[in-house]
Amino acid sequence: MSRFALEGVHILDFAWVGVGPITTKYFADNGADVIRIESLARPDILRIGPPWKDAMPGINRSQFFASFNTSKKSISLDLGKEKAQELAKRLVPWADIIVESFTPKAMRKWGLDYENLRELRPDLIMLSTCMQGQTGPNALYPGFGQLMAALSGFYYISGYGPGSCTPPYGAYTDFIAPRFSAFSLLAALDYRRRTGKGQYIDMSQYEAAMQNLAPALIDYQATGRVLGPRGNASDRYAPHGAYRCADEDGNERWIAIAVAGDEQWRVMLRALAAESTEARFATEAARIENAAALDEFVGSLTRLQTAQELTTKLQAAGVAAYPVENCVDIHQDDNLEAFGFWHWLEHKEMGPSPYEGLEHRMSRTPGTLRAAAPILGQDNDEIFREMLALSADEIEQLKKENVIF
Repeated sequence: MSRFALEGVHILDFAWVGVGPITTKYFADNGADVIRIESLARPDILRIGPPWKDAMPGINRSQFFASFNTSKKSISLDLGKEKAQELAKRLVPWADIIVESFTPKAMRKWGLDYENLRELRPDLIMLSTCMQGQTGPNALYPGFGQLMAALSGFYYISGYGPGSCTPPYGAYTDFIAPRFSAFSLLAALDYRRRTGKGQYIDMSQYEAAMQNLAPALIDYQATGRVLGPRGNASDRYAPHGAYRCADEDGNERWIAIAVAGDEQWRVMLRALAAESTEARFATEAARIENAAALDEFVGSLTRLQTAQELTTKLQAAGVAAYPVENCVDIHQDDNLEAFGFWHWLEHKEMGPSPYEGLEHRMSRTPGTLRAAAPILGQDNDEIFREMLALSADEIEQLKKENVIF
């Protein structure tokens, strides 16, 4: 039996930044052989983004890049050069899957689009994932996940009221789209297993992001209502929000609480040794209607206790409550420690470095972070010498011509 679920699957990864590399990381950590094709002429911008090892910038010192690229190999080619394009094409018969995330014109310009590549391998599966897909009036618009979160509506609904725009943290849609792209690739592999046929997948990150706004979009179609910023307000839970607790070591601490129904409201009050006789808090409907006053009241109950004390009391009573953790808390979290979530891997330049573990545990074929992320071009010799049978002289000449870096 194979040790890993995706052992034997071969992927050429032309993608950069977030969505594509996260997608192929899922495969690599579960046994697939993934070769990243990168360029020093135009490096992946995450390679030069913080946080850097010892706060020293460098193209091989970014943990941001490293976290998205475990278990992969890296070769460096300047795809703007014809010889580099030919080398990439020589790898295509090896690949089951090709993943790329450029705007639609890039792969066509290099002769690396699906129509050309499937001539080299007829059962090839290829995923193209860019901002707005391969067709339509705005297909050539470049961008990043922060901008896609704005375009797809997340910025509009994030905030504390009219006139407030408090965007979700980071490139939000970069962490939605990979789930859809990974699933579509697995479906394509299964289809090929059954039929012997490959296929092309056009994965618009815009359309993927829409899936997480489905309730709001359906509500608009049904009622004409346009969802706007509401802070932490909910139509189903009251109270529902983050409430300040007692400060610890001079730092603010908060707890997130969600209470469903009147019985749970009474349970919460008993757990906090509190009571309320106000009519505006007597029923769930009243509490939802008076959410601002309710938040002020609940905040007065939590302010003098620690987040952990409150969590213990409320969870024991069956009330959904968790402390709002920061990065230090997460690295010291007992549950994550029990999971063995954190991994320290030996990186060729950064040395021992921390990596997040897998999102799942498969009983028969557990995945693992098989290797730290590669430095740029780390596997040039193996790929060009062993797989493509280039001589040392040929490789040296290609380096002089800046085809290989």
